[in-house]
This record gives sequence, structure tokens and C-alpha cells, in this order.
Amino acid sequence: KRRCTKNISASKRDNNYGGNLVDEDMIVLRKRIHEMKMKEMNYEPPSSWMQWEKLYYANYDSDICDAMGFLQTKLMDTRPSLALAMMLLIVFSVPTSMVVVMFRFATLLR
Repeated sequence: KRRCTKNISASKRDNNYGGNLVDEDMIVLRKRIHEMKMKEMNYEPPSSWMQWEKLYYANYDSDICDAMGFLQTKLMDTRPSLALAMMLLIVFSVPTSMVVVMFRFATLLR
């Protein structure tokens, strides 16, 4: 008879990782460190900022972390070749667009 074995791996994912230590490179740790520094400094936005900037600044860091987490999750779920193709498309399209804009600007100044 042949034995059929099945390995199942799972991990619990929560905000504090079960109280375990977190790696320095983890976004959660960087976010926590930034939040602690902001609390220690009792940071107030500059008076020259507009009112909406002052209101939004409190949530800015968490919005960035959420957006990067979403992007990371989507990239982890895609095939590596598709992720690399998207990255190459962006890497080559931005300089090309800038060259076109600069060319148009140069012809406009003549």
C-alpha cells in the first residue's frame, strides 16, 4: 500500500503577530516607530498648511501603509512574469513620456 501524506502549513496573521518580535524591515514595525515618534514630539503641522492638509495629515501614514499593503498583496498573487512586465512597462514609459513632454516644451519655446 502507498501512503498518502498531506502537509498543511498555516500562519496566524494579526496586527501584533501574536506578541512576537517583528523584523526591522516590516512595514508594521516602521509604522509603529513612526507613530511613537509622532506622539513623543507632539507634532503639529505647520501653520502655512491648508486646513484640509492639516486634517488629512493624521491619516496619511496609515493610508500609505494600506495602499502599499494592497499593492504588495496583489503583486504576491500575480505571476512573477506579469509583475516584472508591469514594472518594465512603467520603467520605460515614464522616461519616454518625459522625453515627449520636454520635446513639446522645447518646440513651444521656439
